[in-house]
Amino acid sequence: MKIFKAPTLANIDGAAAVGEAQRLIARKIDQPARRAFLQRSLTLGGLSLLTGCSISDDAHVEAALSRISRLNDRAQALLFDPSQLAPTYTDAQITRPFPFNAYYSEDEVRVVDEASYRLEVTGMVADRHAWTLAELRAMPQDSQITRHICVEGWSAIGKWGGVRFADFLRHIGADTSAKYVGFKCADDYFTSIDMPTALHPQTLLALTYDDQPLPPKYGFPMKLRMPTKLGYKNPKHIMAMFVTNTYSGGYWEDQGYNWFGGS
Repeated sequence: MKIFKAPTLANIDGAAAVGEAQRLIARKIDQPARRAFLQRSLTLGGLSLLTGCSISDDAHVEAALSRISRLNDRAQALLFDPSQLAPTYTDAQITRPFPFNAYYSEDEVRVVDEASYRLEVTGMVADRHAWTLAELRAMPQDSQITRHICVEGWSAIGKWGGVRFADFLRHIGADTSAKYVGFKCADDYFTSIDMPTALHPQTLLALTYDDQPLPPKYGFPMKLRMPTKLGYKNPKHIMAMFVTNTYSGGYWEDQGYNWFGGS
């Protein structure tokens, strides 16, 4: 299986960097019709940030592309509607088998012991006790059949079940005026999301897939499922979460991908 690797701008020349910028921005432009026009005008306008900088100077190109990425983040945050639901599907439309995807191969999937598992909760929350799987499963459960959209260009429909993240955040007394929620995972992955997305009604702490306990290859014991985000924003094997006003980036985001990551 092909393992996805993020592009590194430091090792390509200026002309190639502009081409890479256009390719990455084109991916972000491929949005639903309700966003497409504004997204196109904002993101393509960001290429003007390259004007006046030496495209033979990797540092200048890197800085310009970082500004474009930040512009994309701000634009997507402004366009995000926390009440707008992603499309849902039927059991007959589920992609079988649902694809495995990670920055490592399937034979390197992390195995987490269920009996000793504890979800660490820190930051701007009232209740910081570590959660067992039994406690998480005892909370009210929800399910959804939604489309996972990968930044590589493919998509798949899956059925996820678990705890609405908004319910969990309120249960632990999280400060929902905070800017970010961050995650650390057993496979050394990490990411962070904006609070409006955390509170979206379709954002789940997923504990099951297709009505069965979440398989290791899909993120056991728990993954964050957000149909409003691209796949790389949906962390698997979550071991810790924290609520904060401090930006903490992410595994792919720190390598040049948009932080907001809206689908």
